[in-house]
Amino acid sequence: MKYFGTDGIRRIANTELTPEFVYKIAKAGAYVLTKHVKEGNNPKIIIGRDTRISGTLIESALTAGFLSSGANVELVGVVPTPAMAYITKKTNADMSVVISASHNTFEYNGIKFFSKKGTKISDEIENEIEEAIDSGIALSKQINHHEIGVSKIREDLIDDYFNFVVNIFKEDIKKYNRDDFVVGIDTANGATFEIAERIFKELGIKYKIINNRPNGININQNCGSTHLEGLKKYVIDNNLSMGIAYDGDGDRCLTVNEKGEEVNGDIIIAIIADYMKKNNKLEKNKIVATVMSNIGLNKYAENNNLQLVQTKVGDRYVLEEMLNNGGNLGGEQSGHIILSDFNLTGDGIVTSLMTIKILLEARKKFSELCNIVTIYPQTLINVKVKDFDMDKYPEISELIRKIERNLSGEGRVLIRKSGTEPLIRVMIEGKDKDYIEESAKTIAKLIEEKMG
Repeated sequence: MKYFGTDGIRRIANTELTPEFVYKIAKAGAYVLTKHVKEGNNPKIIIGRDTRISGTLIESALTAGFLSSGANVELVGVVPTPAMAYITKKTNADMSVVISASHNTFEYNGIKFFSKKGTKISDEIENEIEEAIDSGIALSKQINHHEIGVSKIREDLIDDYFNFVVNIFKEDIKKYNRDDFVVGIDTANGATFEIAERIFKELGIKYKIINNRPNGININQNCGSTHLEGLKKYVIDNNLSMGIAYDGDGDRCLTVNEKGEEVNGDIIIAIIADYMKKNNKLEKNKIVATVMSNIGLNKYAENNNLQLVQTKVGDRYVLEEMLNNGGNLGGEQSGHIILSDFNLTGDGIVTSLMTIKILLEARKKFSELCNIVTIYPQTLINVKVKDFDMDKYPEISELIRKIERNLSGEGRVLIRKSGTEPLIRVMIEGKDKDYIEESAKTIAKLIEEKMG
């Protein structure tokens, strides 16, 4: 696609993602939406955002585009992406938009569209919006002055999500909670900075919280799920039971055990799968993951008679598989975990509370639960490139084949284009950490020489 990546439209704010471009996106989105809404109705669109300094700028441009197209707008303010997915469905909105660049640094921002079902819009709808942007048809469509949409401030809608999450976990947490269980929370100075603390306080979980003072530019800055070093130290220094790190928009969750060791999405999925299977709640005894999932998760599934289905990278493709072919647990190594019995998108807060519930019921240390799966060494290198056509360079393919032969079936090489940044991602995993790290550097260097 020209504008959409794996997670909406993402650009540097005010230079690439300009107010003018955002206005066009809104006009095009409203134009496409009205074709799918009963004629004569003004569609209702809800807008939420994370804590980036550019959020209100983009919110204003989106609002202007929607209103000038006859759509009504409700502004929720700062809200996690999964909360918006829930609110959209709960309030019977026709569509919602989240303004966020997720785990990226503050200079980036993005636009994610959600359908009335609370799911990310399909590739087909994204294509329609792109065509409407490029053709100019949406901009040329004028409405009468009495048909202009109206906007409302609806920051109260976050309470719907608050009550929803609390009601899922309150009974079990109350039953199994204990005084010596204390959690460290890192909200990445992002969209969960208030709501996560409200939920943990209401549930009675003891916690210490860091990186919950957003200033518009410190979102994801050496904190959150992409920078776990600070949380690891914080857990050890404060003798905490575990640590939880969300990303900027709150749809990811990674954790840290009491030893300060990272617990990634693959391990979290295995822990939750084991619990759900034992309680006869794992639909089809199936896990849905992506091609980036570690070989260790494959081995875990094989050893426990579970079906593991792997999709393209992106939680939207994980959900697509779950909805089309069954399964109520899926996710990514990066911490996008979908528990579709509760919400139809990755939900960092729900994931963290599910993990806490399991840990409290087991009455074990977190590190003991993590032993359920053996994670193979894995290395990932991002290479900035200008040319994405690797078919032009047979020497790259030959190098990859050589390294795969040397792994002897106990590892793999995965090369893919980023869906959110101008990068090629080089990922290798295998038993020999030194070999895979050196091999990844060798591939990355060749790609940079040929395609950079």
